[in-house]
Amino acid sequence: MNETDLWTVATIAGMAGVTVITRCFFFLSDKPWTLPDLAKRGLDYAPIAALAAVIVPEIVMTQGHLIATWQDARLFGTAAGVAWFFWRRGVLGTIVSGMAVYLALHLGLGW
Repeated sequence: MNETDLWTVATIAGMAGVTVITRCFFFLSDKPWTLPDLAKRGLDYAPIAALAAVIVPEIVMTQGHLIATWQDARLFGTAAGVAWFFWRRGVLGTIVSGMAVYLALHLGLGW
């Protein structure tokens, strides 16, 4: 093996070791372990924060830069989806209405 292959194997083994140690750390204690109340409340917001972190950049950016025009089908599709959700509270309708507006503007007007 050359140096690069040995370094790769050592890195993978180290990462596996750290993963096993951190995941098994909580099994070492005999006492029950509970999260503090602040951490429990913070975990309530984790899914929506992760979703926002993935979706918002896709809506407001293109190729690493903020969009410079209001003529972007993603903005209107998002607005339609949000409006539907607050009107009817249905996830399927939100997706369908947002995509209908997006596709009409993107394919029809070329935005």
